[in-house]
Amino acid sequence: MYSIPPAAPPEFIKVSSLHTVAYTVYGNPTGKPVLFIHGGPGGGTSPIDCQYFDPAFYRIILVDQRGSGKSTPNAELEENNTWELIKDFEKIRAKLEIRKWLLFGGSWGSTLALLYAQKHPEIVVGLILRGIFLIRKV
Repeated sequence: MYSIPPAAPPEFIKVSSLHTVAYTVYGNPTGKPVLFIHGGPGGGTSPIDCQYFDPAFYRIILVDQRGSGKSTPNAELEENNTWELIKDFEKIRAKLEIRKWLLFGGSWGSTLALLYAQKHPEIVVGLILRGIFLIRKV
């Protein structure tokens, strides 16, 4: 595990007329980009989520999904579904001018990582999944 960085102020991106998504970037600004996808739904991110990555090597992007963490409005379910979350990741990737990135997802975040990779295989360089949640009725 790597050291936990001090909290950084989040940045925000307006993703719909209702939702604004918060994200924070840590580590090496020119490093290998990794998108940390939190569990939940309804979770959020904090600097402790950086502990899995060497900040000298990685550019770590933590995103609070719609309705979660520092994103607004809090706990809002309207316009908040799986495919909108995938689109939000793409908007953030474009804003940060990232060509390709690694995805790290846990629990609900593993589901989102798998779906994102299926939708955008040309952008994903790899997947790190933990506590996999496959969202099946069984």
